[in-house]
Amino acid sequence: MSLPQQKPQATDLEQCLSELRALLGDRLSTASDVRQLHGKDASFHEVHPPDAVAFVKSNEEVAEIVKCCVRFRIPIIPFGSGTSLEGHIAALYGGISLDLSRMNQVLEVNENDLDCRVQAGVTRKQLNEHLRSANLFFPIDPGADASIGGMTATRASGTNAVRYGTMRENVLGLTVINAEGRILKTGTRSRKSSAGYDLTRLLVGSEGTLGIITEIQLRLHGIPEAISAAVCSFETLAGAVNTVITVMQSGLPVARVELLDEVQMDALNQYSNLDYPKKPTLFFEFNGTQRWVEEQSQLVGELAGKNGGGSFRWATDEAEREKLWDARHDAYYAAMALKPGCKGWPTDVCVPISRLAECILETRADIAASNLTVPIVGHVGDGNFHLLFLIDPANEAEDLKQFQQLNDRLIERALKMGGTCTGEHGVGIGKIHYMRAEHGESVEMMRQIKQALDPMNLFNPGKLVPA
Repeated sequence: MSLPQQKPQATDLEQCLSELRALLGDRLSTASDVRQLHGKDASFHEVHPPDAVAFVKSNEEVAEIVKCCVRFRIPIIPFGSGTSLEGHIAALYGGISLDLSRMNQVLEVNENDLDCRVQAGVTRKQLNEHLRSANLFFPIDPGADASIGGMTATRASGTNAVRYGTMRENVLGLTVINAEGRILKTGTRSRKSSAGYDLTRLLVGSEGTLGIITEIQLRLHGIPEAISAAVCSFETLAGAVNTVITVMQSGLPVARVELLDEVQMDALNQYSNLDYPKKPTLFFEFNGTQRWVEEQSQLVGELAGKNGGGSFRWATDEAEREKLWDARHDAYYAAMALKPGCKGWPTDVCVPISRLAECILETRADIAASNLTVPIVGHVGDGNFHLLFLIDPANEAEDLKQFQQLNDRLIERALKMGGTCTGEHGVGIGKIHYMRAEHGESVEMMRQIKQALDPMNLFNPGKLVPA
């Protein structure tokens, strides 16, 4: 299977657009600013604008658009909220950006069964606001207010993954539009099944390359009785990381555990007006009954102390916790503020928890040798950590060269340790060239699946599966 070598023929494109205008009216836009907005995500990757943007409102509209695009061989690129980090929404070969943001209805909430069904354009904050009155919440928290459809397509996770898992564990079923323009359902509301191929898991993380996800059935969770957050500073990065490893190996069910190195903490203090020590730091959250939270936190505190951790600084009421986690979610912007005017290149890897300290410390040594400013943060409870490369536009070519070398060594290191090139950012175009190194001959099976489900290679071409 080969990728398209050129953009659609002008005549085919114009005929397709003419049919789509008849279907959508002014919800089909060819305006330059709209196209530019839909050709770039939150990453440093170049803008690749689509030929047009279709703002859809229903499964049936998506199905008709797919049929039309297939008839004229026009690529289709799904768009949620544009918060992805590996160039997922770039229209490399032109085509139609399918904006699902207006499909933003919570379709059903089944309180007794702890599940719900939402349209793809619903955002995580919108969903949790809707669920608040039922004392329920959806735990997957990638930081950005991403759409549920986008989170599903990239197999997102975030700060709560150590306790509640990723999108992979929290999606029960999907509505998807296939390459024939058929509206298909996968999965059920049951918590387990042994009936046939698991098409839901195949599509979760497929990045729009196998079909257009329009509805998602989700697991929900009850809001815990007691929630407490704590901040603990360490004398060394090794001490902080080893604390996390010990906590996880001890089976202590912390809800969140986040690592921020001293560079990131300095940035966070400045950006969010905080006063934490400029040291490697762990952010913890404990959920459960009041007694359970107290027991967990005491045990974790003892383990932290053995690794050079200081006293816990607590955030127990909701406002304090929100301020703390808002600061953590603003880590990207805080780091960017270290060098005003720079571009940000975020990257991540994930390794087995037993190799986490080794991987982070070797990476940190690489950074020190480069003499570059590179903050480290991580959802380290599951072995996942992130680097942010700060690119100076005045020295962009040289910075990109150095950062590419650092990134290559980071990923090579993670793969040798039994890890992955991306824990939660997805592949897109940014990490597609690492897929063979990670998966070997299994890439051929991915290509076969792609060809079987999308024989014309029109669904988000150039992403995820190497040519």
